[in-house]
Amino acid sequence: MVMSLLYRSTRSADVKVTASQAILKGLAADGGLYVPESIPALDVSLEELAGMDYREVAYEVMKLFITDFTEEELKNCINKAYDSKFDTDEIAPLVNADGAYFLELFHGATIAFKDMALSILPHLLTTSARKNNIKNDIVILTATSGDTGKAALAGFADVKGTKIIVFYPKHGVSPIQEKQMVTQKGDNTYVVGIEGNFDDAQTGVKTMFGDSELAKELDANGFQFSSANSINIGRLVPQVVYYVYAYTRLLANNEIKNGDRINVVVPTGNFGNILAAYYAKNMGLPIAKLICASNENKVLFDFFKTGTYDRNREFVLTSSPSMDILISSNLERLIYRIAGDDANTNKELMDSLKKDGRYTITDDMRAKLEDFYGNYASEAETAEAIKSIYYNTGYVIDTHTAVAASVYKKYVAETSDETKTVIASTASPFKFTRSVMDAIDKAKYDKMTDFELVDELSRIANVAVPQAIEDIRTAPVLHDRVCDKTEMKAVVKDILGIK
Repeated sequence: MVMSLLYRSTRSADVKVTASQAILKGLAADGGLYVPESIPALDVSLEELAGMDYREVAYEVMKLFITDFTEEELKNCINKAYDSKFDTDEIAPLVNADGAYFLELFHGATIAFKDMALSILPHLLTTSARKNNIKNDIVILTATSGDTGKAALAGFADVKGTKIIVFYPKHGVSPIQEKQMVTQKGDNTYVVGIEGNFDDAQTGVKTMFGDSELAKELDANGFQFSSANSINIGRLVPQVVYYVYAYTRLLANNEIKNGDRINVVVPTGNFGNILAAYYAKNMGLPIAKLICASNENKVLFDFFKTGTYDRNREFVLTSSPSMDILISSNLERLIYRIAGDDANTNKELMDSLKKDGRYTITDDMRAKLEDFYGNYASEAETAEAIKSIYYNTGYVIDTHTAVAASVYKKYVAETSDETKTVIASTASPFKFTRSVMDAIDKAKYDKMTDFELVDELSRIANVAVPQAIEDIRTAPVLHDRVCDKTEMKAVVKDILGIK
């Protein structure tokens, strides 16, 4: 029998809610993020998990975090999520290439790792709403740096009792990412480009979540907000699964022995994906180093190097736009933990971030970050990683995965650590075709159109064009609304018909 696990806010010691309430709310009323009171230990052996498929592993991990769902409810959510939407039965295959294991997290409907969690979140949310007798329609309000938006739109499209509004930086996503979003079908889907960057979009969304007057207006009109961003614990928990799954595949394939430690490399901007690996380690998964890979927006690298988080810097638009982030929301969950689960200390640091754009952690807190290694890859290094892995192995990776591969090379050069390593491969190269093909041979591919490049990539990588790309070749634009970053609240009220 799994013990009941409650969730706390990172900013207030007296807030306690069930898993379903945390999923429904997304963000705590005090602006904090929900975290489990303790991280549960795996209660099934790694050998047993090695004999299970993805859905079965997902149940064994998620049941420990979402304890107010019945077995039937949770399995129903899992089975609806991890089905034929994924183009491989494995859901998240491991590919051995160039001295590491690439965990391909992009086989879902929108060919990015966000599908791993956003395929299940709508089912977790609607189940949570029923459990808590919610009568309002749930309005999913989301900011995206490119991938979350489409994955959330695909997950929530035409889900009864929900609407979804996605804000994205109009000039800060790849052409394919934008096309995927603005062609999204579904009577309950809304996509809005903002004149600003991702951090502006995310700040606008967080401000609306904290607006008590707006909440009253919504309620009077039969609505309430929830989030599909990685601040929602219903996003984070499904991400823990694939690290456990990756380890158990290595075990099943006799690549490691039970108990052998592995390293994990994660390209990350918002910190949620690597935080999931940290949670997996704390559940008892034998992970040695958590290698945090940043692009030229290296706010996380600087944090691990100095103990100071400082977003007061130039915002760089890179070829890995999903990581073009200076406010790493999920880092707050780690800060809370290394502060000894002290909500007051965490709140002081977050208040400092809001007021001054920076904070510095104590030496005691820094000592608890020994599991982490941080580094970054420049644009040139990212391109070089794509090119060298392709010419050495024939394997083609996207720009975000290339950031991770480049940082991994730096880590090995610095440490000579030969531990077997899993690299989180977070997007299909087809999602960032122009940047990928430029890296391989810019002169050769410069004159091709985006979709000519898609076909050429398919040919040289010997991989079929994903359905997600085929679907948008001729799809009409259905969403063309653009607003200033200051107008986001007015746009939401207009969409919902609130005067």
